[in-house]
Amino acid sequence: MLAAFLERRENLVLFLAARLRSMATAEDLVQDLYLKVAAMEPQAEVRAPVALLYRMAVNLMVDHVRSDQRASRRNAQWRRETHTTLGGLDIVGEPAADEALAAKERVRQLAAAVAELPPQMGRAFRLHKLEGLSQMETAQAMGVSRKMVEQHIGVAIRRLAERLRS
Repeated sequence: MLAAFLERRENLVLFLAARLRSMATAEDLVQDLYLKVAAMEPQAEVRAPVALLYRMAVNLMVDHVRSDQRASRRNAQWRRETHTTLGGLDIVGEPAADEALAAKERVRQLAAAVAELPPQMGRAFRLHKLEGLSQMETAQAMGVSRKMVEQHIGVAIRRLAERLRS
């Protein structure tokens, strides 16, 4: 059987390539066919080895085509479930790369500006605005009055806005 395969290898490649319209896929399938033929017992008696080779090649081709079709359906279904379209065009839910980069730069500038605030003011701002504590909880954590926390946060917001505008 292996001898029949080696004699007809090129013909098998051309046979599959003509049907699949892809030489690379045909080569891959003939390689798979070789592995199947090589795994057969050498003493197995085959009355029509050439016919069997072509039948095995067709079966591999059919399996390959079915697998591609399943993958295409699966990908199309995933695309329908995860992408929003309008008029046949995908609507991307993520910001454009330049917008994402600009947003990262603004966050970096904000973090630098917060770091430059006086210690108590910066701490009040971070606890209340970034960590989500209420003004009362922030006041208790800092050991100051709620009114002082309000003042710190108000001044911090004005300073940060000025800094980010410049």
